[in-house]
Amino acid sequence: MKWQQGEFTVTDKREDLDMEVIYGFLCKESYWAKNIPRATVEKSVEHSLCFGLYHHNKQIGFARAISDCATFAYLADVFVVPDYRGQGLGKWLIACILAHPELQGLRRWLLATLDAHGLYEQNGFVVLRYPEWFLEIHHPDIY
Repeated sequence: MKWQQGEFTVTDKREDLDMEVIYGFLCKESYWAKNIPRATVEKSVEHSLCFGLYHHNKQIGFARAISDCATFAYLADVFVVPDYRGQGLGKWLIACILAHPELQGLRRWLLATLDAHGLYEQNGFVVLRYPEWFLEIHHPDIY
């Protein structure tokens, strides 16, 4: 799939992904995957439906959906590089993901965020209705 908005493109083509940009951001700039090993990033990309955000074929953003493509999806590793923030590109990237044909009719989407609740709420995400239903195993210092 490919979406176009002016000079910007979102695509799900794995061959277009720039692993240097993805790994560099996740390892060095993200709060959720600081120091993540490159092999882990590569494996996560391999096993997810990935989306790249591009400006004139230069990757400036990324996100991935972890899904069975039938009932559930988890939205992960969403980012737009700092120079391109504040233009609505993150909101558009998420809207493109939610519109992807393989991700229609899902019963539940989840994600975790420290500070971008407003961004996700613009695309229909809400705080857990029944947080007491959810459990987790969390290893925050695994990297």
